[in-house]
Amino acid sequence: MATRKTVLITGAAGFLGSHLCDRFIKEDYKVIGMDNLITGDLRNIEHLFKLENFEFYNHDVSKFVHLPGELDYILHFASPASPIDYLKIPIQTLKVGSLGTHNLLGLARAKKARMLIASTSEVYGDPNVNPQPEEYWGNVNPVGPRGVYDEAKRFQEAITMAYHTFHGLETRIVRIFNTYGPRMRLNDGRVLPAFIGQALRGEPLTIFGDGSQTRSFCYVDDLVEGIYRLLHSDYAQPVNIGNPDEITIRQFGEEIIKLTGTDQKLISLPLPTDDPKQRRPDITKAKALLGWEPKISRSEGLKITYEYFKSLPEKEILHKDFTYYNK
Repeated sequence: MATRKTVLITGAAGFLGSHLCDRFIKEDYKVIGMDNLITGDLRNIEHLFKLENFEFYNHDVSKFVHLPGELDYILHFASPASPIDYLKIPIQTLKVGSLGTHNLLGLARAKKARMLIASTSEVYGDPNVNPQPEEYWGNVNPVGPRGVYDEAKRFQEAITMAYHTFHGLETRIVRIFNTYGPRMRLNDGRVLPAFIGQALRGEPLTIFGDGSQTRSFCYVDDLVEGIYRLLHSDYAQPVNIGNPDEITIRQFGEEIIKLTGTDQKLISLPLPTDDPKQRRPDITKAKALLGWEPKISRSEGLKITYEYFKSLPEKEILHKDFTYYNK
């Protein structure tokens, strides 16, 4: 009988981390979840607490990380990911991308574990090319308001690759594009939950600028499948995982109005500093190396996500935070 493999997932109580926990439990791994709950929510993983092959540690990975026993894989997903969060806690955002990544790379080296880091399409900044291939170096303002997140992720990629080339550590880098699905926070500052929250409250949907900025939305199950395949591949360079089906923010707002059956209007606010004008992944590598491409259409995924948001307690739906961005 094969020994059950062990995976550490940081940011386990967050949106993506919790879905990854579910996937690795389904694949019969022993899953160790770790989260300091600064933005995560234990409700996302409470259904796993009764399982004998799941453990949870409330810990900040920016501090030294120690785990007993063998460890086969580390998935580093601990980081604030929404503008509301990383603008409120900029120092913690930089620390988890730098100190946290360093600590986990050290743990991976000590345990001889393979480590996958969650990078982001934000490393491309406000791109000068569309779609964005992995070879594009980006157009990022390191001292702008978004720099705390963008540069944390760029440093995270650099130190991970340094450990791979200098120490021979098995590493993987996934560049995640806009992802959505159940367990997103309704008021986390990203455009999809912001639009749905406004629709549920009967408010106008706010867009920034003229709404011509584009985004490409990937349903969470598709993303998790791509990450799972990348972890088990032999490729150490960054790989884009996202849905190349591009849409403008204005068109997306109109889709949400149609989905929710409401008659709200779209209103415009000034464009935030360094807001990316285009966001679309080139997934040529993911197709060729992983045999991966998204399967779930935006209309199908949005229906599932809308039903999830509608099921939330009324106090969560009514809670408002108007500071959000077209992410």
